[in-house]
Amino acid sequence: MDEVKRIYLSWNDVDKLIDSIIPRVSAYTYDLAIVITRGGIIPGAIIAERLGIQQVLVASVDFYEDEKSELEWPVFMQFPADSFLRGRQVLIVDDIWDRGRQVVNVSERVKQAGGRPFSVVLHYKPHRSHFSDKSPDFYAEETTDWMIYPWEIERGGIKTEP
Repeated sequence: MDEVKRIYLSWNDVDKLIDSIIPRVSAYTYDLAIVITRGGIIPGAIIAERLGIQQVLVASVDFYEDEKSELEWPVFMQFPADSFLRGRQVLIVDDIWDRGRQVVNVSERVKQAGGRPFSVVLHYKPHRSHFSDKSPDFYAEETTDWMIYPWEIERGGIKTEP
């Protein structure tokens, strides 16, 4: 089995990725953006600024294993109230769709609140996704590599999912 290649991205690389997806993402209008912590905060702020989205909210979701069923259930540590989402077009932003759990669960939660979610990530890993029937609405690049964004360098490029 091949070892996963680590790619260290520069701020310029991130800017180019965002530039490449803005034309597709801007084909729609959004009432607000939800950025997924921690990875989605920086690209979410940049994308919201470029699209003129003034309302940017935060979602924090973690997963805990159920010892009896071995399923991982989402726990929302922070999420906007349903009243902010009902009847609105919501852009959900994260840095990467690795297994897809965060984006899928945030999107489902937005739908349950009566909103219409659109998801955008910088990188998409379909080979690792837990959701064969779902994918991000927009992504800059498909990859099999371990992407290390400039905002992660201070932490040594450590992620919870290799």
